Amino acid sequence: MKSKYLIAYFLICFAIIINTDVGASVAPRQKVQYVIPDAFPLQFPQQNILSGYLGDRYFQNLNNRLLKIDEQGLLDGFLNRPGKQRWVGEHVGKYLESAANTWTTTQNNPLKVQMDRVFNTLISTQKPDGYLGTYLPENYWTSWDVWVHKYDIYGLLAYYRVTGDQRAMDAAIKIGDLLCNTFGDGQGQKNILKAGSHTGMAATSVLDPMLDLYMWTADKKYLEFCKYIIRSYDFAGGPAIVQTLLKDKQVNKVGNAKAYEMLSNILGLVKMYRLTGDKNLLSVSNNAFDDITSKRLYITGSSSDHEHFLADNILKADTAAHMGEGCVTTTWLQFNMQMFSITGNLKFYNEIEKSVYNHLLGAENPQTGCVSYYTPLMGAKPYRCNITCCLSSIPRGISFLPLINYGRINNIPTLLMYEAASIKDSIETGKEKLSIGLDIKSEFPGNGKAKILVKLPQKAKATLQLRVPVWATNFTAVINGKTYTGQPNQIIKIERLWNNQDEISVSFSIPVSIIDGGKSYPGYFAIRRGPQILSLDQSINKSSNLFDDIVYPTAGKYKLLETNSKLPTGWAGRQCYTLQLVSNRDKPKELVLVPYADASQTGAEAFVWIKSNKSITDN
Repeated sequence: MKSKYLIAYFLICFAIIINTDVGASVAPRQKVQYVIPDAFPLQFPQQNILSGYLGDRYFQNLNNRLLKIDEQGLLDGFLNRPGKQRWVGEHVGKYLESAANTWTTTQNNPLKVQMDRVFNTLISTQKPDGYLGTYLPENYWTSWDVWVHKYDIYGLLAYYRVTGDQRAMDAAIKIGDLLCNTFGDGQGQKNILKAGSHTGMAATSVLDPMLDLYMWTADKKYLEFCKYIIRSYDFAGGPAIVQTLLKDKQVNKVGNAKAYEMLSNILGLVKMYRLTGDKNLLSVSNNAFDDITSKRLYITGSSSDHEHFLADNILKADTAAHMGEGCVTTTWLQFNMQMFSITGNLKFYNEIEKSVYNHLLGAENPQTGCVSYYTPLMGAKPYRCNITCCLSSIPRGISFLPLINYGRINNIPTLLMYEAASIKDSIETGKEKLSIGLDIKSEFPGNGKAKILVKLPQKAKATLQLRVPVWATNFTAVINGKTYTGQPNQIIKIERLWNNQDEISVSFSIPVSIIDGGKSYPGYFAIRRGPQILSLDQSINKSSNLFDDIVYPTAGKYKLLETNSKLPTGWAGRQCYTLQLVSNRDKPKELVLVPYADASQTGAEAFVWIKSNKSITDN
């Protein structure tokens, strides 16, 4: 096996050398555009280098995860069929998309060399008929085979998008043609529902990248294939995704309620709405959003218990619940990115922010790059460094960060997160398009202050927009003595004559609030600071009676104080807080908290939900 891999490796190295100049001087463009116009296009600006808290985590994902990926583990199932794991083939597609996004932003040369090597090895294993799975012929199109091809298409199209290498597009087209020939209503074709698990939702989720393939090629057979997939939902034994969400409006009643596969299908339905204008599909997506956010979403921005949507408001958060599957976290993020892209409605962006600052980053250890498949709110996060399903999804989710901290809402440059960053884009002046730079100095989320230096080649009358976070208070933006104020969950439009080197001074308060444990954790509470949920990490709290005499916080009976000096040496992150719980007769009870995204990085147990066992009236 090793000799076979080494031979392939050397052949691919040679292929890379002779194809060094393969690529496009101009980025390739999709041939089909959405019928429903973008309110917020999901596209990378000319430059968007994050350098603050999110930047640290973004580059940790690059250096500790992507550049240390087990290439043989990614590719062995293709080089030595059958793969050791039924879904082992999905990881290479997820890697290629993560690497393509990250290379677009960083231009990191070792990543490009690695990405090229993985791509060349992958396409060398494609069969003449287009098959690019990890099964033997007698088992084609069983179990997770279509699912693997789904992620092949994602990865190949992402590689094509950033390199222009036609071989990637050709490989994706071969897969698309093979799927269209294999599955359908025609004589001799297979029923796609029978080619995947979870009432067929695993196989039918290929809907999403097949719509992407249609947009890249304008080949209508791919669009017709996607319409067949949507029809198949209502075949015998199918998940009835559209009909159920239109009628019952509850995701736990769809199919077998498997969260990841269902959300993957809904992603495709969002895109089909954007391509066709079918309002029923938008209703499906809105109904799913409303149901999940009101009844099935953890306070950290993820969902699922043992990988399924459960009954209303059942949100157990310990390790035994196998909660917050990483694949669900990333797909929920993608869903909200699509919905925000369509509508520009900040309710979707608020969910993006919640997921990013909590469950997405919390699922990858900032010290090691290891990832947890399920990421609990209660107990030690089970970080692992091997390759398996969610351990490929979380790095993919992190690779989306430069798509969402900044962008254009209704074609107006808009800053959405107040993270340190260096951004280059263009701006409309009414007469011409000029380049613009935004250099952002900030210690957010440590504090609510940011300095935004605006760089222009000349004076220009133009409009910039600033988002006021839904949780922020006392928001002000000051430019040359003029103050703009905003209310939470608002976009401030600033239209003025801009000079080169104008500076915007942004400030806002970051409130602290108490979240009640509700139905799942009665008598417990959690602490939210701005967008972040805080966690009690036992490696920082050494007291033997840590959980004794904890008072439920009420107004005026608690304080949160910054205490960064209590962080241990080598800790990744700079935020640390002491929560003082005040009772009538005792001295304050002190608990040391860190952001949930940073907690458990040393392997210690950590707790978002804190049990109160004493009221302020107890003697």
